[in-house]
Amino acid sequence: MAQRQFQTEVSRLLHLIIHSLYSNREVFLRELVSNASDALDKLKYLSVADDAYKSISFDPRIDISFDKNAKTLAVSDNGIGMSEQELADSLGTIARSGTKAFLEKLELDAKKNSNLIGQFGVGFYSAFMVADRIEVTSRKANEESAWKWSSDGKETYDIESAARDTQGTTVLLHLTEEGLEYANRWSIEDIIKRYSNYITFPIYLTFDEKEWDDKGNEKGSKTKTERINSGAALWRSPKAELKPENYNEFYKQLSHDKDEPLLYIHTKAEGSLQYITLLYIPRKAPFDMFHADYKPGVKLYVKHVFITDDDKELMPVWLRFVRGIVDSEDLPLNVSREIPQQNRILANIKNASVKKILSELKTISENDKEKWNVFVSEFNRPLKEGLYSDWENREAITGLVRFKSSAVDGWTSLAEYADRMKADQKYIYYISGSDEKTLKASPLLEAYRAKGIEVLIMHEEIDEIVVPQLGRYKQATGDASREWELKAVNRSGADEELGEKPDSKTESDSKPVIEKVKNALGERVKDVRLSRRLQDSPSCIVADENDPSLQMAQILKAMGQGDVPDAAPILELNPSHPLVSGLKDTEDALVIEDTADVLLDQALLVEGLKLKDPAGFVKRLNRLLSRK
Repeated sequence: MAQRQFQTEVSRLLHLIIHSLYSNREVFLRELVSNASDALDKLKYLSVADDAYKSISFDPRIDISFDKNAKTLAVSDNGIGMSEQELADSLGTIARSGTKAFLEKLELDAKKNSNLIGQFGVGFYSAFMVADRIEVTSRKANEESAWKWSSDGKETYDIESAARDTQGTTVLLHLTEEGLEYANRWSIEDIIKRYSNYITFPIYLTFDEKEWDDKGNEKGSKTKTERINSGAALWRSPKAELKPENYNEFYKQLSHDKDEPLLYIHTKAEGSLQYITLLYIPRKAPFDMFHADYKPGVKLYVKHVFITDDDKELMPVWLRFVRGIVDSEDLPLNVSREIPQQNRILANIKNASVKKILSELKTISENDKEKWNVFVSEFNRPLKEGLYSDWENREAITGLVRFKSSAVDGWTSLAEYADRMKADQKYIYYISGSDEKTLKASPLLEAYRAKGIEVLIMHEEIDEIVVPQLGRYKQATGDASREWELKAVNRSGADEELGEKPDSKTESDSKPVIEKVKNALGERVKDVRLSRRLQDSPSCIVADENDPSLQMAQILKAMGQGDVPDAAPILELNPSHPLVSGLKDTEDALVIEDTADVLLDQALLVEGLKLKDPAGFVKRLNRLLSRK
């Protein structure tokens, strides 16, 4: 027996694992099974590609067994195996770049970074989280000798000759008291089905099952061996072999959704990066879609092995409703690789997946109106988030977002609006607020309707943030393109296309009224002016071009920005309305004040805004009514 010293980095890693990293202990089994699968893969390849191994005939498999009384758990394979030197190199040394930086990152805050085991793996060494001694017996394919490596995970390890009937490796764990929970049939099955269910090779579990007589008395036990993984990863099957019902059934298993998905996208990428994605769009929005702590819906696998279902970087936040699988062949999962390399690979996969999803959504929007309407009713708002946050894909997202309109029922796109525009129209007009019905009834739309100008109805809070940032819409038409500015009708400068301003006589006759109302309202308004937007209503409010709208101010305050100043609105008056024109000959200060306040308050109400003093509004209104 030869006793050897661990390399310094290995000793530091083992110390961290044994004494600090306990929050995700179950990954040890995933790591051991993955190692076994790699060993089987190597021998399977060599048996075809290398003449020295072609004579080997083997039935690849992984076996797991446990003995609770002896406090042991074993993982065995009949793969390539290891020689004496390979045991020393693989289990006593980590002579790779990046090791030192990885260990330093762990040591900074071991508990906080314990999930690195789950994300990047520390392979074989993770078994020391549940074992105080490990024995590895291995026989290299095409060799007669077998060797046993053993260690208590402290300073040294031993290697001695051993006996093994076939090539392969057996890892025997002597479990700690904490590790005994894994010497259990149900625990092992649960871990395998969660992490390693789609390993290509069969995984068998040997266990003792109790037997009972006719009276329900225990009469003994029987040793059984059962396969506990499915081995068939649907997403790795050729698309030609899969039917819609196969995809739909897998989606229900994956998402626990009783409904079939609205759409599935199955992609296999080959080249510099090799990966497979199977992504689903649900028919209904997830219940936590607008929760800050939403649960990601895409699971990450590497070579069939489950890595995580809690990585919010697999999809951009605005696509958090997507469900599915990402399975990479290239993602490094050991301490010999640096973390930035992983991030680059995931970023490339994410970017390609987003573009594929957008392409499929575009196809549906053009060819399946019924399905598209279902999608928009559930996911239009997250699309708008993407319009705000995803600059790289903004053009594609712009083509997908939908809005309500003053001219047509249902949803409409910016492209459809542009196709309906008047030939001489300079802008795309919209009105924003919190309620679709209220916005469609807004006095601000009266003159636009009279002129036959369509106005988009932006009734979601996010529109206040997204649309001003979007700014312009560009539409390609053959070899040329047209571009329009998006203009809010509740802004002071949006009435340019509504015709001439009130004539000089009207302005002159209305000047006393304007002055009376302005004096009565004081700082409640930024200005009072005559309107060319109003046809029937007496008043409306608009925001100055340089001020946030009242709706935006409310949103910012709701987000906790309490220092947002209240930007006073501009009050526009309809000079032909009796409530306005009647003020010309009125000198009663109380009547003027009540009328001015009512003109402003009703303009706020009709835009869906809350009054600061609703009781005062009612009193003033009652005084005016009783005066008649």
